[in-house]
Amino acid sequence: MTEIAEADQLADREADVSVSAPEVIGRGFMTYERYEVSLRRDGEPPLLQKRDVLRASRVAAVVPIDLARDKIVLIRQFRLPAHLATGRGDMVEIVAGRVEDGEEAAVAARRECIEEIGAAPERLIELYSVLPTPGFTDEQITFFAGFLDSSTVLERGGVADEDEDTQPFVVSIDEALQALGDGRIANALLYSALQWLALNRARLPELFARAV
Repeated sequence: MTEIAEADQLADREADVSVSAPEVIGRGFMTYERYEVSLRRDGEPPLLQKRDVLRASRVAAVVPIDLARDKIVLIRQFRLPAHLATGRGDMVEIVAGRVEDGEEAAVAARRECIEEIGAAPERLIELYSVLPTPGFTDEQITFFAGFLDSSTVLERGGVADEDEDTQPFVVSIDEALQALGDGRIANALLYSALQWLALNRARLPELFARAV
């Protein structure tokens, strides 16, 4: 097998599929839709599926880093689904929020930092994007590193008219990475961000120089 073929095996790709118009199952903070799917397969009859999708759209997530102090800014926020799943709904998280229609992800990232920790990044650089639960929702999360002065972070954040309440706090990068292995955190965005940080910590000065 050639190197190109091996790379293709490991890459997401377009599917040979027909998807019906959506049937709206419910509307709330997000829209819940149902689809009829016909997935064509080589030499076999099409696979017919019925799938429900929560239309969550795009999210910007930020790892706020204080490079001079070797610290990061995290937040606490109550999450009802986490409370129902584990009883630990007072979650430790990174800054994150919805990208509005027509808004650039980087603009949303800066806005969410101001809203959730009370401080805008002095420099921002895009890192990577993921689909956290593609079997259930179309949510696509773009991660950023935001470089800032952690001494400017507020004790309380959140947007009042969205009933949002966030509690920012500052920890050393060493402390945050230690939490990866001891079961204290369960938030997938934070877990992903800390894994990235563990792999790329030595590159932070380089990324800071490239950030805008």
